[in-house]
Amino acid sequence: MVEIKDLYFTYPNYATVLEQVSFSVPTGQIVAVLGANGAGKTTLLKLIAGLLIPDGDVKVMIDGKTPQQVSGQIAFISEAGTYFNDLTPKMYGDFLEDFFPTFDRQYFDMLLEFFQLEMRPIKKMSKGQKAKVEIAAGMAKRTPYIIMDEPFVGKDMFTRQDFMQALAGTLSGEETIFITTHEIGEIENFVDRVLILKDNKIAVDILLDELRKEGKTIQELMKETIGYEENSFYSLLDKME
Repeated sequence: MVEIKDLYFTYPNYATVLEQVSFSVPTGQIVAVLGANGAGKTTLLKLIAGLLIPDGDVKVMIDGKTPQQVSGQIAFISEAGTYFNDLTPKMYGDFLEDFFPTFDRQYFDMLLEFFQLEMRPIKKMSKGQKAKVEIAAGMAKRTPYIIMDEPFVGKDMFTRQDFMQALAGTLSGEETIFITTHEIGEIENFVDRVLILKDNKIAVDILLDELRKEGKTIQELMKETIGYEENSFYSLLDKME
């Protein structure tokens, strides 16, 4: 279980990104962390992964321990990439195999083939290819906690669809997953729960089953929560006339 209680986080420039954030996630739940740009989504995921330290006392616990104490049980799949640029995907797999006891080399190689990745240094790959290496490495770690920060960046719609099918088909059901993405339509049938950040806090925390009972989609919920006006561009056009 992931437990977060009264979480605050402030960057060195005194910009408060998160405040009074509290929630718990049971084992096996898939949670979408959503919000407008700058809402604190990536910061929250990094705090859960142990890459950032919250203000004050310990506020994030995973199975009763800090994220730093269970770092080997967390896979962080990031838009920025956690790979080594000078290595080829195969060489990177060799490193991960030595570092992570649970690393599934066969699964990693299968994903490399599935994504049709060339065996050249990662630094010479396109943005989309680098994202595929990141996903393959993160998933092959076979950790009980998977944190995905914008995993679809640089991928076309068919690759995103294939990845979601591959991901859903290879999970054991025991993994606890946090995912943030702007491609909301891709996760509509994948997540169990939605958290929406607004004004540094959690504005919405709802199970997808409850959302469906209300007859709403995640996209509709997002629009309501952040106050998006679908036809606002008409007013802009009027001012330009």
